[in-house]
Amino acid sequence: MTLIPNQHVIDSVADALQYISYYHPLDFIKAVNEAYEREESTAAKDAMAQILINSRLCAEGKRPICQDTGIVTVFVKVGMKVQFEGDKTLADMINEGVRRAYTHPDNILRASILSDPAGQRKNTKDNTPAVIHTELVKGSEIEIKIAAKGGGSENKAKLVMLNPSDSIVDWVIKTLPTMGAGWCPPGMLGIGIGGTAEKAAVLAKESLMDPIDIHELRKRGPANRIEELRLEIMDKANALGIGAQGLGGLTTV
Repeated sequence: MTLIPNQHVIDSVADALQYISYYHPLDFIKAVNEAYEREESTAAKDAMAQILINSRLCAEGKRPICQDTGIVTVFVKVGMKVQFEGDKTLADMINEGVRRAYTHPDNILRASILSDPAGQRKNTKDNTPAVIHTELVKGSEIEIKIAAKGGGSENKAKLVMLNPSDSIVDWVIKTLPTMGAGWCPPGMLGIGIGGTAEKAAVLAKESLMDPIDIHELRKRGPANRIEELRLEIMDKANALGIGAQGLGGLTTV
């Protein structure tokens, strides 16, 4: 049995949120830099240069990458042999971590959450509550994957119920041009297939937590239908020419 104090979870969540507010994942920076190097459009190249410069300045100054510091989304796996020391629930611990991160005096993050979105629309002032997905698993450890999901991309989320004969690829390629540039391309597409409506949405969101490995996949070649779909969607999406910040160019995703 592993005993984990409430405070350890709170501190871990708070530290993680501060960290991701000013550090891009390394795989993302590498992917943007590679796209920058091969880009032919001057406007798109300038847009990606701004992304890279902004990323460096934020990392050096420990200031938010974007003014939209996101809706906190958490995927938690709790081992069956884990016991928490304290009187807080898991959601209480996570939300306390969010609260401390977003009100940290050294790097205050924008609060975007409303306590009554259909009524008075009163801001909670600390970006709580988080959206939490919890899974009970075997073992004696707890794993927390955390993201701050910006509204620009979140508001472009789409759900569709396709017939068995419909093409997933065709739907994606038809939908992308309708999304404008509000999701700040170049970016990653999270696509969930199967299950019920809410299951597909969660699968799509969780897929965004995976490492960016599409270039490695292209080098070795697809080993299954899912990998074939990934490559086909990427190639056809980039062929649309939407480009960085919607300015046209070689790289959209």
